[in-house]
Amino acid sequence: MNDFDVVVVGAGNAACCAALAAAEEGARVLVLERAPRHESGGNSRFTAGAIRFAYEGVDDLVALMPDLTESEVSRTDFGTYTEEQFYDDMGRVTDYRTDPELASFLVSESKPTVMWMRDHGVRFAPIWGRQAFQIDGRFKFWGGLTVETWGGGEGLVDALHGALERNAVEIRYDTAAKSLLFDGHSVTGVRARQSGNMVDIAAKCVVLAAGGFQANTEWRTKYLGPGWDLAKVRGTRFNTGDGIRMALDVGAMPYGNWSGAHAVAWDYNAPEFGDLAVGDAFQKHSYPFGIVLNNNGERFIDEGADFRNYTYAKYGREILAQPEHSAWQIFDSKVDHLLRDEYRIKQVTKVQADSVEELCARMEGVDTNAAIATIRAYNASVNTAIDFDPNVKDNRSTIGLEINKSNWANMVDEPPFQAFNVTCGLTFTFGGLRINQKGQVLDTDLDAIPGLHAAGELVGGLFYGNYPGGTGLMAGAVFGRLAGKSAGTHGTS
Repeated sequence: MNDFDVVVVGAGNAACCAALAAAEEGARVLVLERAPRHESGGNSRFTAGAIRFAYEGVDDLVALMPDLTESEVSRTDFGTYTEEQFYDDMGRVTDYRTDPELASFLVSESKPTVMWMRDHGVRFAPIWGRQAFQIDGRFKFWGGLTVETWGGGEGLVDALHGALERNAVEIRYDTAAKSLLFDGHSVTGVRARQSGNMVDIAAKCVVLAAGGFQANTEWRTKYLGPGWDLAKVRGTRFNTGDGIRMALDVGAMPYGNWSGAHAVAWDYNAPEFGDLAVGDAFQKHSYPFGIVLNNNGERFIDEGADFRNYTYAKYGREILAQPEHSAWQIFDSKVDHLLRDEYRIKQVTKVQADSVEELCARMEGVDTNAAIATIRAYNASVNTAIDFDPNVKDNRSTIGLEINKSNWANMVDEPPFQAFNVTCGLTFTFGGLRINQKGQVLDTDLDAIPGLHAAGELVGGLFYGNYPGGTGLMAGAVFGRLAGKSAGTHGTS
């Protein structure tokens, strides 16, 4: 059968939420997935699964995660993360460029949406290992990010695909949507390549949820700028902007930060695209507890400007701009216990030494003398009068440097010393399509294109220059659910 109420293009988090919501409206739904089954799920399969949502306190978390034990609750300070805090973070990290209507809807629907995902079989767990440090026997969460999906990205995708199966939603793998069927007024379906043949699939509504254009070398160089062709792609090789292109071809309006992207510190020798066997572990996000040098032996960022949740997605761009697109994260033994698990994987590019001088000499491509001088100057500038506390922005800073470290400044003086070589890892692009409050795609006259909806990474307007950690999955789910419900209602009317 090639006649459906709703066709969803993509099979990641946003797409699956759209398909489920459409099915709840009674629609006959088809999901088209370009990737083979074992690579399905887009970037969602590659993520660590962190998801940001507003909650008032521990009761909300227990409702979401009924497996939490009394012991776990009693020894953990989960804090609160209100809608006001979430909305403020969306504004603050995007320099207040985020679309206020999109941001407001994201924030207000975040908790109802994770509860809805739970009802569809998605399980959640506290991010003990990455977002909370144990101090005096108690864990304290920080940065507004408390929960991840059970089993990370793979667990999320498997749970959502299981929910689709239970709701009789068909997924066609190895099926690439190539263009929209458009009669000059409305979208009426999708033209796709399936088993080497072109097929037309009729639908009353199409939901585009096929990701950004981060795996398209031409587009990211064109829109992000020179040098971005040399960035590593953290996730799927299939997110090449096809959904965006198809919408633009029928008059959709480009929207958002087309020159911006989510880009992080990523192992220098990681492969061109994401590796499912390693998952998200090529990332290196404990830099707030160390210092970062380029090949000139210079610091170039404030490592302690904020919790890593609010800086990691913009520092990849800074690394890409350095000589040879390379940087080194340096730590001493005082903070080794604070390093995330990703620093201990087998596939890691690192050097170790018992002296700073020897460490700098082993850092390939780095000006050894300049690096030694930078570390000595940094050590001399640390304000040791303030106590170090990894759970709060402790104001333990440096004084008098060209780039001061604002928080968590420790001298690099206790051997053994470790240095990890990183480059830029590109997660997803920020530019995309403009949608309205129903998840419908707008044309260049700001009118809704009948029969066309969008969700996920290819929606523009939410993120500009930066991003609060865990918001991508949340936005995908929220706007996927919105687009699917709207498409399902129309498709069955």
